[in-house]
Amino acid sequence: MKFDIKEEDMIIKPYKNEGPIYIREQKGFFQRIRRHLGWLLMLTFIAIPWIPYNGQQAVLFDVATQKFTIFGLTLLPQDFMILALLFMVAAFALFFVTNWLGRVWCGYTCPQTIWMLLFSWVEERIEGSRNQRIQLDKAPWGVTKTRKKITKHSAWLVISVLTATSFMAYFIPAKTLYADMFFFEWSGITSFWVFLFAFCTYGNAGFLREKMCTVACPYSRFQSVMFDKDTLVVTYDNERGESRGPRKRKVDPKTVGLGDCVDCNLCVEVCPAGIDIRNGLQYECINCGLCIDACDDTMTKFGYQKGLIKYASEQQMAGKHTNPFRLKLIGYGALTALLTLAMVAWLAQRTPIEASVLRDRNALYRVNYEGLVENPYTLTIINKTQQPLHYTIDLKGFDIAKLQSPALILVEPGLLKRVPVTIIADGYDVDKKVTKLEFVITAKEDPSITITTPSLFYRN
Repeated sequence: MKFDIKEEDMIIKPYKNEGPIYIREQKGFFQRIRRHLGWLLMLTFIAIPWIPYNGQQAVLFDVATQKFTIFGLTLLPQDFMILALLFMVAAFALFFVTNWLGRVWCGYTCPQTIWMLLFSWVEERIEGSRNQRIQLDKAPWGVTKTRKKITKHSAWLVISVLTATSFMAYFIPAKTLYADMFFFEWSGITSFWVFLFAFCTYGNAGFLREKMCTVACPYSRFQSVMFDKDTLVVTYDNERGESRGPRKRKVDPKTVGLGDCVDCNLCVEVCPAGIDIRNGLQYECINCGLCIDACDDTMTKFGYQKGLIKYASEQQMAGKHTNPFRLKLIGYGALTALLTLAMVAWLAQRTPIEASVLRDRNALYRVNYEGLVENPYTLTIINKTQQPLHYTIDLKGFDIAKLQSPALILVEPGLLKRVPVTIIADGYDVDKKVTKLEFVITAKEDPSITITTPSLFYRN
């Protein structure tokens, strides 16, 4: 048996071109979703530091004082558990969405994608369409090319600096940050971080672009572990599209032995990752749907049915139904829900005050000149609210003893204060050598803010 094999059929075509990617701007249903969502997320990112709450910045991560403020909730290093739970919820929620809808996080909400497409949008407005940009890069340097390149990179740098400044407003009060910027009074450390983040934004969105998604980001590497036959991914209908080839618009493809794919290559030209989805599912694909919009537009022009490229699962492409109750999807969803409940429960039982008691290390007790037994302690009080509070200290479970402590203890918001206190008792009145007791610390402004801390009293 002889096989008629052509030489070009033996060449293994790469899934992705190695050269620079010139993204063609595309309109369509999924592009509108992405653009509106991208602008919403970007404006939210910029606006959050400007939202006031109780006279303060609503969201502020003050690293210098190790205090995170989120709409009245003050988190200190002692509240690390809530951050751990938050990261776990985010991780399992991402796994859940990935198993359900593939890499839609990458295609629609990832900051790298949003800023990359923003930079591409600016580039197209300055340098022209895809073909014009290709010709511009091939052309020798001249006045026109230099002017366009300088304008583009200047715009990129302005966006990068504004992005970095907006990001730093989460760590430095926004009013202070922008006032100091206006009067050129940034400290050295502030200038360093702003320009570092600006450089990263400029480099990632302007130059690295898809390489961040395909090379640096680990998500693209382990996403296949979360995929299954029911995951919705961008899929090319190979049976309907092949054999691909050009034809006139009014020609019936079946009469010339062709499929619905006209081989216009637009699905490749609009892809931010530069891949050809017709080669099958690839880890570089970010599930953005731009190739779907481009293909649907072409199908409409030729009078063919849309959906040659579409969101579909492997089961759907095989003519079967997608199972919405599969074990992996339910498992990721259940873990996300359980961790969310754990986080809510932790927040519900969290008190806006924290206290600890430390005994004197030099001696368990001492006898004063009156023959009374004294036990010295150091109380540490942490105010987790956003208002200064005055605290009182009472003794519980040791009525025969006397407590020597300040009448009112002022603790500023988000800070801790150490207070020396002493318990005095007549040794003859105390039955046991070691007596259990409790310190009750209560806020004068709000008696519901209270905490009880156990300790011990020793006699001779």
